[in-house]
Amino acid sequence: MNNVITRAISGTAYITLVVCSIISGPWTFLGLTVIFAVFSAIELKNIDRTKSGNTPRPLIDCLDICGILFMIVSASLATNPQIGLESIPAFIIPYTFYLIARGIIELYAKEENPLESLGSSALVQIYLGIPLAILNLLYNTVGANLVLAMFLFIWINDTGAFCVGSMIGRRRLFERISPKKSWEGFWGGLAFCIAFAVLFALVFDNFFYNFPVNMFIGFAIVVSVFATFGDLFESLLKRTAGVKDSGKIMPGHGGILDRIDSLLMVGPFSYYFLLIAKSFIN
Repeated sequence: MNNVITRAISGTAYITLVVCSIISGPWTFLGLTVIFAVFSAIELKNIDRTKSGNTPRPLIDCLDICGILFMIVSASLATNPQIGLESIPAFIIPYTFYLIARGIIELYAKEENPLESLGSSALVQIYLGIPLAILNLLYNTVGANLVLAMFLFIWINDTGAFCVGSMIGRRRLFERISPKKSWEGFWGGLAFCIAFAVLFALVFDNFFYNFPVNMFIGFAIVVSVFATFGDLFESLLKRTAGVKDSGKIMPGHGGILDRIDSLLMVGPFSYYFLLIAKSFIN
């Protein structure tokens, strides 16, 4: 019972933080993605060390975090209507220095396997930096309300998959990586998303910019499918390293990376889908 209460409190605090950050504007949303980036990068580095056995390297870790922050901040400022495209060079230059500095530091690190070390840094940049940067592009391009809908679909998908999977789940979805996930759970999460997409489009049409029902259903499907892939990919990383959770910062839920694993794939594909959808609407 205590664990259930702990999970409920922790989950409510997380949802409140996300929703308030989305509705408060681009600056608070940027702050949210920065928090995601810093904590998930630390957790990803720890997962990597659990598998490789490498000793902690604080300088490299800080440099890698700076690299993803350059990407995230530049994406946000470049598409922020209050600032504009002229801000891009100011942040591309620091990221170029990051790339150069990362290579030079490796020359003096005396690592037995520099390719493994560089690969770890590249994973942080690609897996965390690019999706979180695109998330800011999404926010400033399509609007806060559709970003809120994206998060709601992720949570609805998780809820639907858990409820249906725990009740009637029989056929394993990807047993090699996640033995508990089932095809029944996947279809349950998808069905929940589609049902709420219809609800959002018909009942809350003004709040969601009068987005057509068929487009909203397509949006829900994109979120549900790539939320599943995102969750499975993080499970692959954790299973390879032999860890259960990415961290302990959220009691009862694990780490920040455990909370945003779906988001890291959903964000980019939602951005592409919504840009295409808006071109058809316009």
